[in-house]
Parts: sequence; C-alpha cells; structure tokens
Amino acid sequence: MELVDLSVPIVTGMPVYPGDPEVAIGPALTVARDGVNVLGLHLGSQSGTHVDAPFHIDDALPTLDELPLERFVGPAVVVDARGLEPRSAIGPSVFGEVRAASIVLVATGWSAHWGTGSYLAHPYLTEEAAVFLVGRGVRTVGIDALSVDPTPARDFPAHRVLCGAHAVIAENLTGLDRLLRAQAEGRSVEVSMLPIRLGGADGAPVRAVARLSGQAQRVPQE
Repeated sequence: MELVDLSVPIVTGMPVYPGDPEVAIGPALTVARDGVNVLGLHLGSQSGTHVDAPFHIDDALPTLDELPLERFVGPAVVVDARGLEPRSAIGPSVFGEVRAASIVLVATGWSAHWGTGSYLAHPYLTEEAAVFLVGRGVRTVGIDALSVDPTPARDFPAHRVLCGAHAVIAENLTGLDRLLRAQAEGRSVEVSMLPIRLGGADGAPVRAVARLSGQAQRVPQE
C-alpha cells in the first residue's frame, strides 16, 4: 500500500479565491509564556484543499454536515486533462466511461502553478461536462485547480449543476500526476477527503489522501 498526500499546506499568505478571507496562522499560546503551544487560525471555509457542500451556492441545498460520509471516501478514477492552454474549457469527451460509484478527479496539472499568478488562469469544467458527470451518477468531483468554474467568474455553471445534484466538489488538490501513473500501472486508487466537521457549513478544508494498491495489476492487451 502507498499513501499519497493530495493536499496543499495551509500557511499564512497562501493563495485564496479572489475575495475570500486571507489566511493567517500564528502562535496564540507558547510554551515559554503559557506552558503549551497553540496556534491561532484565521481562514475561510474554502481555504486550501477543501470540499464544497451544495449549500455553497444555494441556501436551500444541503450543508456540509447534512451530506453522507460516503461522498468523501471511496474508489477514484483520475481523468487526464493535462497539457491544456490557460483558461481552457474541459468538456464531456475527456470523461469516457466513468462509473457512478467513483470519485472523479480531474488532473489538469495546474497545481504546478500553485503560489503564482498563473494559478488563476486554470482550465475548468463546462456546464455540459458537469451535466454528463451527474447523468453518470457521479456525486464527488475533484480538480487540481482553484475552481471547477473559471476564475474569476460572474456565474458558476459547473458548481450549479454539481451542487444541484447534491454532489461534493473538491478543489486545490495536488499530486494527481502520481495517481495517473498508478492508474496506468493497473493499481487501484482510493481517496479520502473528509472535511472538518463544521455545522451548517458551505465547505471546509480537508487533508485529502489517496491510497494506492500495493501491486500493479496486469492490464489486458487489446
């Protein structure tokens, strides 16, 4: 078994979606002064690697704590959407025969731009792609970019479709290239993206981790 961290570190001044709360982390208590070390945290619910609950885009939709835990853990299929130009649209054709029980992770390679101005110019899902995934029964979609919609955006069509189906969206993932290699070797991929348990929340940071099967399986030749 191999575990792969799919999360970005949460640090002061890290990238956030335009308009979201800035992240600041610093000592609240120290051993020297207080006998213990405790950090003070200031961050938004959408900071770093995080999941969106449907409530993120509509007050009438389920909050984070109203979703089943199965939305956050399970077998994953990693879709290779690397090599695209900045702000490229990702349509349904890249998703092939995805399965209803799968967590679908979209590898754009854009995590390589984390911490730079280019990170905002990421590829994104079209509304048609979101409709396709929902139609296939997919209820968890992740991407190694700032959003499944363009940044910045006046409308959020991919969010609306996915959240409207009570799906979970994971954003700011990293390390998906390792998962693509494992998948090509015939190894199974399972993902855990369990969020902090915030009551009535629109989303929360996660420690996203993938578990790869310990041995490559034989891939049938066509």
